[in-house]
Amino acid sequence: MIGLVLAAGAGRRLRPYTDTLPKALVPVDGETTIMDISLRNLAAAGLTDVTIVVGYCANAVEERKDGFEEKYGVKISLVHNDKAEEWNNAYSLWLARDHFAAGVLMVNGDTVHPISVENTLLAQRGPSILLAVDTVKKLADEEMKTVFDADGQLTKITKLMDPSEAYGEYIGANIIEGSAASALADALKTTWERNPDLYYEDGFQEFANRGGQVRAAEIGQVDWVEVDNHDDLAKARDIACRY
Repeated sequence: MIGLVLAAGAGRRLRPYTDTLPKALVPVDGETTIMDISLRNLAAAGLTDVTIVVGYCANAVEERKDGFEEKYGVKISLVHNDKAEEWNNAYSLWLARDHFAAGVLMVNGDTVHPISVENTLLAQRGPSILLAVDTVKKLADEEMKTVFDADGQLTKITKLMDPSEAYGEYIGANIIEGSAASALADALKTTWERNPDLYYEDGFQEFANRGGQVRAAEIGQVDWVEVDNHDDLAKARDIACRY
């Protein structure tokens, strides 16, 4: 199993920070960036081979690659998304299909969370796809909400649902087992070909609709944040220094 970070997005709502940097390289604790936290967690979880999908301002990640490898004791492979500023991230994850064939613990490059999330996922390995889900947080319209049936199988993952109907929020971290890679790659391809603006979570929905196993790992009471805007960044800077 390897680590995988999706870090191709432009992060326009974080300008001016993202005028010259991808969102993953925005500092959240002194000089520590979101990417630093992602790599630190993956390395601490024993995943020393890491693939990063880059796109917007990819050169900024390339310039720091050697430093990241030395600092965290990891070997980094870069996958380039040439449509990062045009298409959504279903395509980004599909581009990494040869890498998630090895089995991956994947994190979004805009999520700040502690190592306990990775540890929870690894402790509950087994399902084809295992999603880190926050069942504590009060949900609103923007969150990526989930529903599971009585057997624990994913039935819905979308932002477009009534928060009161949701089981919890998918926080942008998951395990994809190598045995699911081929079927997931096909589901992702179907997803972005149908609409390139769709999320990779829509690919997970397609995979589940076809009978693929997608289940939840509850993360418990954890301080974390998806950094989409300046308010989120302020929260990230408040919590990152505690890790």
